[in-house]
Amino acid sequence: MADSTYLLEVEGLCQHFKSGRGKNKLLVKAVDGVSFGVKPAEIFGLVGESGCGKTTTGRTIIRLYDPSAGKIYFDGRDVSGKMTNELRRYLTDNIAMIFQDPIETLNPRMTVEEIVGEGLRVRGIKDSKEIRARVVEVLKKVGLNEEHITRYPHEFSGGQRQRIGIARAVIVKPKLIIADEPVSALDVSIQAQVINLLNDLKEELGLTVLFVAHNLSVVKYFSDRVGVMHGGKLVEVAKGDDLYAKPLHPYTRALLSAIPEPNPITEKTRKRIDYDPERDHDYSVEKPSMVEIEPDHFIFCSPSELERYKGMI
Repeated sequence: MADSTYLLEVEGLCQHFKSGRGKNKLLVKAVDGVSFGVKPAEIFGLVGESGCGKTTTGRTIIRLYDPSAGKIYFDGRDVSGKMTNELRRYLTDNIAMIFQDPIETLNPRMTVEEIVGEGLRVRGIKDSKEIRARVVEVLKKVGLNEEHITRYPHEFSGGQRQRIGIARAVIVKPKLIIADEPVSALDVSIQAQVINLLNDLKEELGLTVLFVAHNLSVVKYFSDRVGVMHGGKLVEVAKGDDLYAKPLHPYTRALLSAIPEPNPITEKTRKRIDYDPERDHDYSVEKPSMVEIEPDHFIFCSPSELERYKGMI
């Protein structure tokens, strides 16, 4: 059942893909039993290395993929069932996505006005003057101006293209934005500009954001709570400050130890933490589950591991 505490709630979400043919057919468990909730006006960071399933999780939530198993609740409604025209309309009215690659996701044959205003036209707004006025308004919010509306995507820098993608997402006033690595393709200085822009829009518009990323430094700055994924599973969920101050799961500690330090002297000598699931866990007897080790801090572990982790708090 949906919990009214959360705007978005995911319960046991699975996304499995079949690969190969005949005897070589494999079942790839890209997402395997993931559960978490995102509160209204919260930024929830979903982090992990490439291939851990975080992007697939976001795309399954917005129903670009049909879930293999599990439930997705949005604003108390189960949106994981059979896709109907009414459900598709409900999702597009309430959830928007910012994609990783600002070049590939903007139609090169459409002007900025057409790209950003497309969501309004889909929702039945036909007045071209109203559409243009709203496009200009949202472009100004993301740091662009009216003269940009007649230009095409190739005429912009990478950072400007991502701002166009953000404008396209927020113009329809969604309740939830899924941001799939929105700054990973950008230079560091431009990353900061886009993150600050998203933060400002979150405060101004009261947006709820599921922020998918692999850059832990960005997530630390931007997120209220953070979920760490590995091998298709969530291994730790906590408030941002708590996760960085006292990481418990060995994979979380390994990820954090990989963040470079600005001091070249300490960076050269410090020891990084290595994570090997087969070495670090023995689940042959005790089976792991996600448990709350302290208020709002969850960890995927076996009963004996839980006792050990409690000693680290």
